[in-house]
Amino acid sequence: MPQHRSIIDVGAAKRFMFENARLLDRLRMAVLLDDAPIGPALTALRAYRNPDGGFGHALEPDVRGPHSEPVSTLAALEILVELGATGDEMLADAVGWLDSIAFPDGSITMAMPAAAAYPRAPWMAPSTGGSHLTFMLAGVLAEVETSGPWFKRACDWCWDRVESRAGLDGYWIKAGIGFLDTAADHARAAASLERLGKRLEADGSIPVPGGKEDERLRPLTLSPRPGLRSRALFTEAQIDAELDEVQRGQQPDGGWTFDFLAWCPGQELDWRGGVTLAALRTLRLHGRI
Repeated sequence: MPQHRSIIDVGAAKRFMFENARLLDRLRMAVLLDDAPIGPALTALRAYRNPDGGFGHALEPDVRGPHSEPVSTLAALEILVELGATGDEMLADAVGWLDSIAFPDGSITMAMPAAAAYPRAPWMAPSTGGSHLTFMLAGVLAEVETSGPWFKRACDWCWDRVESRAGLDGYWIKAGIGFLDTAADHARAAASLERLGKRLEADGSIPVPGGKEDERLRPLTLSPRPGLRSRALFTEAQIDAELDEVQRGQQPDGGWTFDFLAWCPGQELDWRGGVTLAALRTLRLHGRI
């Protein structure tokens, strides 16, 4: 086992989570680190679900209204996959809600009009056409082999956008890579990934247009798990160096923080819990803890 320059204090990370994180994220941490049953985490997730099948209530910290939002519904789908609960009725209900709010071409807006009445990040605004969330939603649903007319339209839209590469930068590239990681057509996805890989800089990162100064998306953000198709875009040395950076990122209070805009105290604390959990998961998946 190689020696790394920073040792993770898992106990301090747990204390940070118990002091600061949402109940849902504490229960997810228990599943990750302590092999706890998933039932309590699913119960906590249901509290964010609305009668229409979508999810809201600031499940995604950057849009804080109670109504259903695409980005919060994406977060719920990702949690269901993480917990191995893709047979739960919440997933099918969420797909039904996405179908009900999709544009005719299958794409999904960045935010619902109702978001304007509640605190939200400046980038969480309704779009008149499809957003990069469409890539992310199609990617997570492809992972669980979802089917249906809306899903097919969404995938067709994603293929058109990713293969034309028109306007793809920053988070659009991240989302496009995520879609290609799980798309059913392996050869087509591999060819598109190779083309997108040419947009990465020498260290495997990409800048975020309009983000904070020097904000970048780095290899582990673009390809978060071992075994993904997108790992072909990065060298083993790049991934290892990024893991070292994650280890060094633990703060004196035991948690991790983020490099994008913090715009209100609740959002900042919610995100810190989420990114701390994500750091622990990344390190565990790569054998660092």
